Amino acid sequence: MTALKFNQPTLKTIDSFLDNLLSEMPVVNQNSNFNFPAVNITETKDNYELDLNVPGRNKEDFKITVDKNVLTVSYEKKEEQKDDSKKFIKKEFSSRSFKRSFNLDEKINAEAINAKYENGILSLTLPIKEEVKVMPKEIAVS
Repeated sequence: MTALKFNQPTLKTIDSFLDNLLSEMPVVNQNSNFNFPAVNITETKDNYELDLNVPGRNKEDFKITVDKNVLTVSYEKKEEQKDDSKKFIKKEFSSRSFKRSFNLDEKINAEAINAKYENGILSLTLPIKEEVKVMPKEIAVS
């Protein structure tokens, strides 16, 4: 005979309450303005490469600018058309507007930056200026 039984419906109610409570907090809320896509930055001998994780967008909707050695990548969310034939029961994701800026070093050739969008990753290649590239040099010992 079991002296204590686990009440699953109560746990589901608590989980639902916590989900609703947390969704009201701006840091957790999916509809908040606290949205910055994750970025990976790598360096090769010729380039810096920035990869931004931004799935579900169209490449035409990105705006990429360089002004006073600041590279800015932004995306402005377009208004969604309402579909009255269906209603969300739970909505955990949507595309949101964002803006990320990166300070460029003087060794970056800003005129030659290029970008491509593939499989949800926006990749930017920032070439290093030729005169700044450090070529390996062997020094003879006398």
